[in-house]
Amino acid sequence: MSLSPKLKQGFLREAGLSARMTRFLINLWPPFIGAGIRVERIADDWTSAQVRMTLRFYNRNIFGTHFGGSLFAMTDPFFALLIMHRLGTGYVVWDRSSHIDYKLPAKGTVRARFEMPGTAVEAARQHTAADQKYEPVFKVDIVDQQGQVVATVSKTLYIRRKPQAPRAPAAANPDA
Repeated sequence: MSLSPKLKQGFLREAGLSARMTRFLINLWPPFIGAGIRVERIADDWTSAQVRMTLRFYNRNIFGTHFGGSLFAMTDPFFALLIMHRLGTGYVVWDRSSHIDYKLPAKGTVRARFEMPGTAVEAARQHTAADQKYEPVFKVDIVDQQGQVVATVSKTLYIRRKPQAPRAPAAANPDA
């Protein structure tokens, strides 16, 4: 059975890359390079990730602080990436919506640490068990070098089990 186009995901999803190789490839992704975003770590078991961005001339705004779009971009794929790998290939995972709340001007190096606890993975499995969608919300703080929260990002994910292949109809009993 072929999945509908809206349920298909990229070929890297099925490639079975390790967390280390995924980190390496994301760090080569042009939008992250251009914004000065670096993935510092993705846990081997896909339970967490840490991302940093250092203030440079090419990612600062007119006020001399981090460009808000870059702060937002540094949080983009990570919750979906973590839960996608924790759930396995039988699920479709997309970012559905995001919201950022800027709290302080961001200067210097900022970091975001993403956590995907087992309870969140189990909740996704339970909510999608009857082939319904699930839209959990995850939050991450972006912190500066002093540990102050400069922004909080809320991410709503779309999670659904992939449709199962249709079963062949039961063969008629010729002796009946």
